[in-house]
Amino acid sequence: MTHHRPLETKLLQLAVAVCGGAPVAAGLAGALFGPAMLDQAGGAGLDSHYRYLSGLLLAIGLAYWSTIPRIELAGSRFTLLTLIVVCGGFFRALGLLAAGPLDPWMVAALVMELIITPLLYLWQGRVARRARLASVAPWVAAATASNTENMPH
Repeated sequence: MTHHRPLETKLLQLAVAVCGGAPVAAGLAGALFGPAMLDQAGGAGLDSHYRYLSGLLLAIGLAYWSTIPRIELAGSRFTLLTLIVVCGGFFRALGLLAAGPLDPWMVAALVMELIITPLLYLWQGRVARRARLASVAPWVAAATASNTENMPH
């Protein structure tokens, strides 16, 4: 028996694949090139800390990617990752108040951390609820999906 995934689940998987690329790319670049990638100079301590945090960012992106194959069952992992990202975004925003305006790349990161990531979390929860419903009462899930799709926009 083949497992049929609803279009919404496939779209969420695609969104997580694309959005997960940002922390993977930024984390890898930061881990390999250190603060020099931002034309920033600093001592060995700053370089070490920057590379360490970049490694964490890379791992967060990889962890999000690890949810893709069975995203409808990855609620706990998705929740933890989202809390970590939002916490980081909160402190980035706090730094904005303390240190002044950010460059466009940092603003984009802030949008990803405080807006896009929470929206992906909410979407994952919706997909997970629909998957649970479909496993318990497939006829109800099908009716719910068809009613939602036929609603005027």
